[in-house]
Amino acid sequence: MIKDNLYEPFQIVLKELLDACPRPEHAHSFFELVYIVTGSGFHTINKTKVPYKAGQLFLLTPDDSHFFEMATPTQLFFIRFNHAYLKEHAHEKETLNRLETILKNARHEPGCILKKEQDRVIVKSILEAVVHEHTNRDLYHKDLVRQYINTLLIIVARNIALSLPDGVDEATEDKAVDILNYIQSNIYYPEKLRAENISEHFGISESYLGRYFKKHSNETMQQYITTYKLKLVENRLLHSDMRISEIADELGFTDKSHLNRIFKKYKGINPSDFKKNNQISS
Repeated sequence: MIKDNLYEPFQIVLKELLDACPRPEHAHSFFELVYIVTGSGFHTINKTKVPYKAGQLFLLTPDDSHFFEMATPTQLFFIRFNHAYLKEHAHEKETLNRLETILKNARHEPGCILKKEQDRVIVKSILEAVVHEHTNRDLYHKDLVRQYINTLLIIVARNIALSLPDGVDEATEDKAVDILNYIQSNIYYPEKLRAENISEHFGISESYLGRYFKKHSNETMQQYITTYKLKLVENRLLHSDMRISEIADELGFTDKSHLNRIFKKYKGINPSDFKKNNQISS
């Protein structure tokens, strides 16, 4: 598979696609924000196919693969940036680490990255301003573009963070949020999600870890892991052609029967019926 590289901290590209995407499936070594200015169709990210329309914003993280299938002529606005850009513009190391962790976790959430409606309005205005500055290149345009992108990244990070438990907010201790982000980042590696490994990684005794987690998230660690896995199962069922046995293997369930049992316990329906009842036509 083709893999694109970025040899500068960030890059801005505006593309018009009339009938077909000129790029086959390809991967990146950098972050890429893709804003749908106009048009509609399907966007496949890491084998997961989702519909797209004007006003949506997608985030590709390093090593993600994607391609577009257009239903109508489409205009795309790309903002590409790498770790060098994040490090150059992060004033605090702690802020940088949090932002990078949240951005990396975006790959688990297919579809538009914006969950808050008011943020969709703000992002549209920001990107219109970026396009204007990039096109007209007025005085201080580079400085303004960088400021706009920094603001955009904060909004993106906030929307990604909405996948964290309801009890997590600005007052939550940094270590608690770091544990949540660690779980999301390692959701495909059951061994790393064992309590003894998490306690060792964060320097918290195993006997205290469970109480600490529940205190800051209002749910047990195992409940959070299970709930998060089931959300990923739903995504696979709705947006991919993966078999249930393949999903079970990917997410660390013992087998297909184990996944069926847990899914029905929490969702009240088995995975096959869930997929049939919510099938998106392509």
